[in-house]
Amino acid sequence: MPSATVRHVAIKIDEKTKARVERLAEARHRTSHWLMREAITQYVDREEKREAFRQDTLKAWEEYRATGLHVTADEADAWLAQLEQGNDIKPPACHV
Repeated sequence: MPSATVRHVAIKIDEKTKARVERLAEARHRTSHWLMREAITQYVDREEKREAFRQDTLKAWEEYRATGLHVTADEADAWLAQLEQGNDIKPPACHV
C-alpha cells in the first residue's frame, strides 16, 4: 500500500488551548503534534459517519415519500423487544 503524501498545515490556536494540548500530550507520553493529528482524525471519522447517517436518513425519507411504505412505532418497538429478549426474528414487513 503506497504511503499518503504528507503536507504541512498550520493551525492557529490560543495559548490556553496550546498549553492544554501540551499538558495532555505529556501525560500521554506523546507529542503535541501526534495528539492534534489524532484529534483531527477522530473528528473527521466521526463527522463522516454522521454525514453518511444523514444521507441515509434523507434517502429513507425520499423513499417513504415516494412509496408510503413504513412500519409503525408500535411494530418497531415490538420487534426490538423481541430482539432484546434474544429472539432472532425478522423485522416487520413494511406496509402503506
